Amino acid sequence: MKITKIEPISAPAPKRKRVAAYARVSSTKEAQLQSLSAQISYYSKLIQNRPDWEYCGVYADDITGTNENRGEFQRLLADCKSGKVDMVLTKSISRFARNTVTLLEEVRELKLLGVDIYFERENIHSISGDGELMLTVLASFAQEESLSVSENCKWRIRKKFENGEVVSFNKMYGYEIKHGEITVNEEQAKILQRIFAEYIGGDGVSIIAKRLNAEGIPSFSGGRWNTSVIGSLLQNEKLTGNCLLQKTMTTDHLTKRQVRNDGILPKYYAEGTHPAIVDEDTFQKAQMVRTERAAIYKSEGTWLPTLFTSKITCGDCGKHYKRKVANGKHFWHCATYLSVGKEFCGTSKQIPEDVLTRLADELGGMDNITEIIVPAPNCLTFIMKDGRTAEREWIDRSRRESWTPEKREAARQKQIARRNADNGESK
Repeated sequence: MKITKIEPISAPAPKRKRVAAYARVSSTKEAQLQSLSAQISYYSKLIQNRPDWEYCGVYADDITGTNENRGEFQRLLADCKSGKVDMVLTKSISRFARNTVTLLEEVRELKLLGVDIYFERENIHSISGDGELMLTVLASFAQEESLSVSENCKWRIRKKFENGEVVSFNKMYGYEIKHGEITVNEEQAKILQRIFAEYIGGDGVSIIAKRLNAEGIPSFSGGRWNTSVIGSLLQNEKLTGNCLLQKTMTTDHLTKRQVRNDGILPKYYAEGTHPAIVDEDTFQKAQMVRTERAAIYKSEGTWLPTLFTSKITCGDCGKHYKRKVANGKHFWHCATYLSVGKEFCGTSKQIPEDVLTRLADELGGMDNITEIIVPAPNCLTFIMKDGRTAEREWIDRSRRESWTPEKREAARQKQIARRNADNGESK
């Protein structure tokens, strides 16, 4: 038997390792963004200058490492899990994650996939034998450091509250804020004064919002007015030139979740912190009106779900109808119309609740009905549980029948209030 040894013509080229990097800064301030740009440039050159490495990009986030919704970080993990990356470079453990549990979960999962993470500052490879032990110890220190920094920041902010310093007052309708100086935007101030006058005069927030939109008056940042915007402005004490400090608080340093401060921490009412747009008497009158209206709505039970809740759908915009009260009676109206006006909804007519009840009872009650569609004004399509449909119409009461002396007087008072507001603006 003859055996011949065959020598290789050339050695196979070593497979290049696919390497990516992760960078992060804790805010979007200019200095931090410059630091992020420097990190991206550094890692790009470092990886591309290694002939045995294949450059897979730099993933960079400009938000805090305790936020588990970091977009680029999640994209990096997805690319690692799909086999596109063999190794990840990062500056330190605190850049990758400050939560020890999250860090170890991700490191272990990537380790099982053969993906190595190299932490430069600590000089640790996660895939090494003692890597996980060192990561556990160091990550715990990083998490405690995060807690310490968070507590120091909260202490500093709370001391400012105690001294009556306004914190995070960066933008608000009616004011122009530049370099910490707060001045009144006169044009917007007139709109705010008008809103308070109309609200105290009897108009609701939805009516005021529709009127401003119809007149083409832009809200903050040029957007449209809606009930929530009007409602929040009517309750904002900053319009009186005063500030209620520490309305909200941070629950913990990991989630950074903000919650209402309902008696957990003290609040501070700082007076005369900036120019006023609405006088104190007007503001308090608006709060009284709001309280009175809230009591009426609550006593009538409009906040409770009814048989028709989430069952009535607008055939034009697809939104559900909402329940409202007018003159002690209940009506259902398209949510789009209530929010932004009839120009955005073609079937914007309200439906009396007694009409809905009567028509539903004719079909066996709401237990037999899954949905009510409003295809056009005064038309209803009932969708039955057995798949059948039933079309129904109703006739509105004439205005003469519903126009009582009380309603006439209320309309007259609203007109007077509106005229007074207009006269005030023209002076």
